[in-house]
Amino acid sequence: MTNAAAAPNAGARPPDRDRTIVRKVARRLVPLLMVCYFVAFLDRVNVGFAALTMYADLGFDGAVFGLGAGIFFVGYFIFEVPSNLVLEKLGARIWIARIMFGWGLVSAAMALVWNDTSFYIGRFLLGAAAAGFFPGIVLYLTYWFAAEHRARMIGLFMAAVPVSGMIGSPLSGWLLGLERAFGLHGGQWLFVLEGLPAMVLSVAVWFWLTDRPSQALWLSACERECLEATLERERAHRDSVRRYRLGEALANGRVLVLGVLYFGLVTGLYGVMSSQMC
Repeated sequence: MTNAAAAPNAGARPPDRDRTIVRKVARRLVPLLMVCYFVAFLDRVNVGFAALTMYADLGFDGAVFGLGAGIFFVGYFIFEVPSNLVLEKLGARIWIARIMFGWGLVSAAMALVWNDTSFYIGRFLLGAAAAGFFPGIVLYLTYWFAAEHRARMIGLFMAAVPVSGMIGSPLSGWLLGLERAFGLHGGQWLFVLEGLPAMVLSVAVWFWLTDRPSQALWLSACERECLEATLERERAHRDSVRRYRLGEALANGRVLVLGVLYFGLVTGLYGVMSSQMC
């Protein structure tokens, strides 16, 4: 009787072990990902601060800056899905490092803008280079955290956005004060000095991130097995759920409502962050 009652729980893992593994993975991955998103968001909106001096330096007006700000999202939109497909194939470590180095390089190269056409091209290339970072990280987190923990980790990752505004705004203002230092305008210093951290972080990503739990030598063999077993059970359950075709997904009422809500959120967010361009 005793043996029969104990049998179902014989292979169960203690809940404390699962929590310990989650905390260990979070401490390893989330802080670096937050720093990366902080820099990514700063490089995405710093054109608004650069506008304070580029109006006079290059003779741009509000229409030029508004169009340049929007062109960023054209490149971002076109390359978003292809970028995630490549990440799935090559692994997050290589691809996120590539994204960060690419956007840092393009962001720094914005200091070379000399007219409205070069400004538009630079903004488009910046969007193309940064495409796939946010959805790529969300996908990457699914490799490490089960659904019950994933929302919290994504929330921590996204906390980098308000922190970027809180710290990045005074930092950008200070960089603009470097006007004429070594012959460069303040806006040029802004692009260069805020683009370099992304390139440096790309090296950190290359050496620090691990693609999959099975490759995580910083976990014990038992911890790797437990984590993989948990995620495999979740994948098996997900695969058993009905799959939607693209057209069905886009016509789904819940998807449409969430899309409208997100549209409003992003419109307000970028409207506030880019208000200094007006």
